[in-house]
Amino acid sequence: MIKVMIVDDQALIREGLNMMLSLYENIEIVAEANNGKEAIEKIEVNEVDVVLMDIRMPVMDGVEATRIIKKRYSNVKILILTTFNEDEYIFQGLNYGADGYILKDVSSKELVKGIETVYEGNVLLQPEVATRVVSAMKNNIVNKSDDVVLKELTPREREIAYLVAEGRTNKEISETLYITEGTVKNHITRTLDKLEIRDRTQLALIIKDID
Repeated sequence: MIKVMIVDDQALIREGLNMMLSLYENIEIVAEANNGKEAIEKIEVNEVDVVLMDIRMPVMDGVEATRIIKKRYSNVKILILTTFNEDEYIFQGLNYGADGYILKDVSSKELVKGIETVYEGNVLLQPEVATRVVSAMKNNIVNKSDDVVLKELTPREREIAYLVAEGRTNKEISETLYITEGTVKNHITRTLDKLEIRDRTQLALIIKDID
């Protein structure tokens, strides 16, 4: 059972998401919040696996809430609900460690699949959104050409980076390459340092764009 909290300032959207997700046996809605501040307060008293996070909200927006939650509760996954006109917010959310983002107009099946994806520790890269931010991400964070990016990585680091881009967890990568999870983590850490990026979500976006 995946424990989900819905964060949105519009009651109608919260109610709709709650009703829709409650139809799935593997999803349990444990809390709702109408802004980022309330989300942080409720996550302190509820066991939450995945947060469905709206971006534009009063009191505290979803980007700032993502930053605080990820800092305090790194094990909680955050799936940002977005629209096409929020590229800047998406970029900031990823920079603060969001585990994925998905358009608000997706079907219920796509949303549940997205929740399952981030819950399992994978990166959610919805193509419709990813293509809009990857160019800006490369220019603002990496500021290097594709060739330079790849040349900075060792063959093993490139191999692991491509597996991260496929959405593989550290455990799955370790089993595929016959190395320990600790070794995988060390390679990913060095890769993030070399490319001057924050997390595996950004790494996956960059590698997928190069590929």
